Amino acid sequence: MPFLIIGAILAILVYIPSYWVRRVMSNNSAEIEGLPGTGSELAQHLINRFQLEGISVEETDPMRDHFDPKDKKVRLSPANFHGKSLTAVAVAAHEVGHAIQFHRKEKIFELRSRYLPTAQALNQAGVAIMWSFPIIGLVLRSPFAVGMVIGLSLLLQLAGAFAYLIILPEEWDASFNKALPILEEGEYVEEKQIPAIRKILKAAALTYFAAALANVLHIGRWFLVLRR
Repeated sequence: MPFLIIGAILAILVYIPSYWVRRVMSNNSAEIEGLPGTGSELAQHLINRFQLEGISVEETDPMRDHFDPKDKKVRLSPANFHGKSLTAVAVAAHEVGHAIQFHRKEKIFELRSRYLPTAQALNQAGVAIMWSFPIIGLVLRSPFAVGMVIGLSLLLQLAGAFAYLIILPEEWDASFNKALPILEEGEYVEEKQIPAIRKILKAAALTYFAAALANVLHIGRWFLVLRR
């Protein structure tokens, strides 16, 4: 029963931030005719304005908005690439914010390049070990050895979750030190739309935080499975 309660608490903790992020994005995704352009057009305009040489904009898969420093691409999901909504504008500005960090070689941008691959690798390694648990159990047969393998898997996933949290300052900077001042100028959105823009930028900044919580919930689910 205690493990079920812990699992329920973890589920609530991850559900609330994830639900809030999705709701904010969805509630502000309606097309607005008065906007000067689409998300991709704004992104390209900002790239030109800040002279981010070598950086371009392209469309990517749904819910995969990001800036790729390796290919120097601001990638926007179809709704944000083609859309003329507050969500499209704010997300585009947020991702260009990352491009500005990269172009200016700001130290804060190193958080992503240094810790994101590590977070992904740790989580994937932990999950891989857990999926191979039946085979490992047959090979090792020792309860102690099996327990050590399970502990290693869970520790890897937990470390991956914490690595995601380290990236938060970079996301916050892209939203509130880069994107928000640009959008507050009034050239792209109206003053009355700024409160909604702030919420969207906060949601964009908290995406990795929600991912970290999802990893923790994933760990909790494995604990429950292994207790059976």
